[in-house]
Amino acid sequence: MNWIIIFLIFFPLVAALLVFFAKGSSAKWLAFAATLLELVATGIVLFQFQRDETVQFAINVPWITSLGLNFSVGLDGISLPLVLLTNLLTPLIVLSSFGREQLKPATFYGLILMMQMALVGVFVARDGLLFYLFWEMALIPIYFICLIWGGEKRGKITLKFFIYTLAGSLLMLLALVHLYLQTPDRTFDIVALYQAGQSLGLHDQNLIFWAMFLAFAIKIPVFPFHTWQPDTYTVAPTQGTMLLSGIMLKMGVFGLLRWMVPLAPMAFKEWGFTVIVLSVIGVVYGSAIALVQKDYKRLIAYSSIAHVGLIAAGLLTWTTVGVQGAMIQMFSHGIIAVGLFFIVDVIFDRTKSQMLNELGGIRNAAPVLATVFIIVMLGSVALPLTSGFIGEFLLINSLVQYNLVLGAVAGLTIILGAVYMLVAFQRSMSGDTNSVTVNFKDLTLQEKLVLFPIVLLILAIGIYPAPLLDISEPAVKNLIDMINRAPDSIQP
Repeated sequence: MNWIIIFLIFFPLVAALLVFFAKGSSAKWLAFAATLLELVATGIVLFQFQRDETVQFAINVPWITSLGLNFSVGLDGISLPLVLLTNLLTPLIVLSSFGREQLKPATFYGLILMMQMALVGVFVARDGLLFYLFWEMALIPIYFICLIWGGEKRGKITLKFFIYTLAGSLLMLLALVHLYLQTPDRTFDIVALYQAGQSLGLHDQNLIFWAMFLAFAIKIPVFPFHTWQPDTYTVAPTQGTMLLSGIMLKMGVFGLLRWMVPLAPMAFKEWGFTVIVLSVIGVVYGSAIALVQKDYKRLIAYSSIAHVGLIAAGLLTWTTVGVQGAMIQMFSHGIIAVGLFFIVDVIFDRTKSQMLNELGGIRNAAPVLATVFIIVMLGSVALPLTSGFIGEFLLINSLVQYNLVLGAVAGLTIILGAVYMLVAFQRSMSGDTNSVTVNFKDLTLQEKLVLFPIVLLILAIGIYPAPLLDISEPAVKNLIDMINRAPDSIQP
């Protein structure tokens, strides 16, 4: 059954090529059918996956032998939840666009499928250069989605996003090439790169660590490398914002876990506290800026900075509790972010406004939307029995054990998050309708088909998170133990 991983990677690409040549509305239906088939294949993999630390469904074949490059891919408990998240959210993202007119629909949906292919490739790559290639391929479709279908000033904003990400990627490439040159057999194989990185002295590991960190910190984003994010999230079309916030930023957190720390463990022990502090600053900064936002979409963008800052901080404590918290919170954040951004899209579609001071009374006209909004919002503020609670509890717990002050400061995300989300709900949903919201219509069938699965996932994971945690735990423990066994110094 190892062939199924090839299907997971390349089927979206094949489907994208077909969609590019589709006519009219057939493009969206073909894209939606392709994403559903990809989800079914992911379900088969999930059903057959063994809950242990091994790499499964692995394929490793020579590709460019002169460079020591192999097409090496596989799934373990760290990558599978993120592949599942990608292939679970992509059909919902495609479906969310059905009620909206799209310029050049074949190109739009084809680019979404190309993005899906690259994202899956990033999470399953077991070769450093292959990881880099998929990483760069993910940038291209999202850049064009934002550039062609984005809002005002999209050219300038998307160029900034492209330059930021490309600059970070080049630093990562330099680090990978340097490690490649240290391997005895000149290979980019992940195990060989681990061994090469861990055999380097502290100076070289510091260079590898910071090159990798900058690449991943920009993508997450971690303070102070976040400045591209609010503008890009706001100007991007809703489906582009969903891809960015729901899935793409997880590439950066995954990079910290799979690549940065294992490649430079001595440097991580040297600089871990510093990068945790940067992540916690992002938690407070994102929350504080979200408090004063009047634009709904921009508020959620800054909220995302706060939430992923907490994910990065907890992961970098390098404890089982912290990394497991990061794993489940990445999944939860992806679902909740897609739900929140789609709710904003629904509001904008009805009112042509996403400014909080122009809204009000929506719950009177749309009780189903208001109910859905409450559940998604409560997941965002980590109410018990929602998916957001499990991850944030584990993350804050790991930070408190690591450093009480940092844990207390990071915990502000729950308090501040509750303030700005409840205020936003009150301003948009409560009170009397006005001239903007008086004719507001409740959710359509298509919108319910997007939001109801999100609500069910938020509640299901919050009530019973064990299946997700069981998938990742063996691989997480194995990776943590490997780094803890790495030498604290290298003798010359």
